[in-house]
Amino acid sequence: MIDTEPPELPRGIALAWGVAANPQRGPKREMSVERIVDAAVDLADAEGIGAVSMAAVASALGFTPMSLYRYVSAKDDLLLLMQEQATGLPPESHRDLEGWRPKLLALYAEQVLLYQRHPWILSLPITGSPITPNSSAWLDASLAALEETPLSAEERMAVALAVTGDARWCGIVQAGYTEQSRGTGLSADEVAVRESELYDRVITVDEFPALRRAIDDGVFTSPADPFRFGVDRLLDGVAAYIDGLAEGASHEVSDEWIALDPVELAGDRRLKDAQKAVREAEKALRAAHKLERQALREARERQAKSRTAR
Repeated sequence: MIDTEPPELPRGIALAWGVAANPQRGPKREMSVERIVDAAVDLADAEGIGAVSMAAVASALGFTPMSLYRYVSAKDDLLLLMQEQATGLPPESHRDLEGWRPKLLALYAEQVLLYQRHPWILSLPITGSPITPNSSAWLDASLAALEETPLSAEERMAVALAVTGDARWCGIVQAGYTEQSRGTGLSADEVAVRESELYDRVITVDEFPALRRAIDDGVFTSPADPFRFGVDRLLDGVAAYIDGLAEGASHEVSDEWIALDPVELAGDRRLKDAQKAVREAEKALRAAHKLERQALREARERQAKSRTAR
């Protein structure tokens, strides 16, 4: 007989929605899931996600770790609730904007700010759709912004995920620069200058001509925002596609991309052999490039000595 009952909500998700059963017993002093999560978020904001443990959170609250487990039964649940609390709700101000594009850009900018405030969120693994209230609200806001368009439901979801992905990628890079700033004491601009100087030392026009030209053009110290440029061009493409639909073009449906089973791939001997061959070829290519750089350097030194001798 087929079980038609809906799946039971995992405890972490049930806690996020406020439908989990309360603990049967707990410390007499004030304790709640909210207080536990607040303390964990404060700890992550101050010291990074690596500092968060049930013992550390309990210590910050003045309780024993076992008392926390009565409220949050696993660290994974705590991490989920931390992400939910730090994410918060999308700002209502984006709803006052006219048109789908300004709304999406406003949501994009707010997501980038969110990652700047809580960069540890980016360290948490993505294990599926964010089935929690606040995360769902952000996705709902993006989809709602696109409802005025002739895009299909699948296309609206694809655009929403693309913008969210751009915001996350921007957040990952900016968080990396922030971490460098924290570790070196340099400002973000100073980190960019140092990075450009390091590139300048190792990138030659002979080996990496296009990258060398980019360095010489000052791309690494430019004030231009490459991430905003990228999301603008993404939305240019969406706008052109929408214009085509308005003029009678048909929806483009593609099923060329096929999800691969990672378990099946892990056991595929031919794939393993091919990956090993690629690694060996890449190693040989790096060795060849090293010899090439050495030969070029020696040739330049000989030319310099020859000129000096004259």
